Amino acid sequence: MQTPNAHHNIAHWQARVDLAATFRWAARLNMHEGVANHFSLAVNDDGTRFLMNANQVHFARVRASTLLELDANDPTTLSRPDAPDPTAWGLHGSIHRLCPHARCIMHVHSIFATVLASLADSRLPPIDQNSAMFFNRQVVDENYGGLAFEDEGIRCAGLLRDPRQKVMIMGNHGVLVIGDSPADTFNRLYYFERAAETYIRALQTGQKLRTLSDQIAEKTAAELDDYPGQAERHLAELKAILDEDGDSYAT
Repeated sequence: MQTPNAHHNIAHWQARVDLAATFRWAARLNMHEGVANHFSLAVNDDGTRFLMNANQVHFARVRASTLLELDANDPTTLSRPDAPDPTAWGLHGSIHRLCPHARCIMHVHSIFATVLASLADSRLPPIDQNSAMFFNRQVVDENYGGLAFEDEGIRCAGLLRDPRQKVMIMGNHGVLVIGDSPADTFNRLYYFERAAETYIRALQTGQKLRTLSDQIAEKTAAELDDYPGQAERHLAELKAILDEDGDSYAT
């Protein structure tokens, strides 16, 4: 159980706590990139105001109270004394401004997703239950254009207009996952990295892969889309472990 503290009067406190927990767990899974990579969460109806990690703070040190609250429509954001990383602003700000269905955005350079993004064919095929989760729900960015400053962020946002496609495999870059909440998005990110690892290790055997039919892959993906409460329980358990360990994420 999280201990009450003086920060609880900060706006969007529970959203901050949930998002901070996902940073800490991503660090435990070695899905961080030093002081790079970012998670964000919309906190207003049209998605243009959002929380995001501060510039150059390691995932393992992100706390609920230190998350920035930003306005995707504010052109002066990079002039703030606590300005976010300009590439995070370019990517996350553009997506929150142009894709209101992307309530939560998580971008990492996790090992196996990035290996997948480095292949000539970066699609994740449905070779098991986890990878079937992403059948018809992924898009591959084939046109990496360098660091994600605003023009690159706008281009990437254009690939996420279909709300059904919740994972962007960023060719030559990494992976970006969207969802409705920190629980929904982190659960998807976790399983994508697991599925990418299974696929890469299967390729390493050199054996022919057993790929599911389109019909069964879509059936499995739809069943997982509707699986009741798993993402919420996943995050609740992760927070319980962090709390038992005395982690400071909820401060």
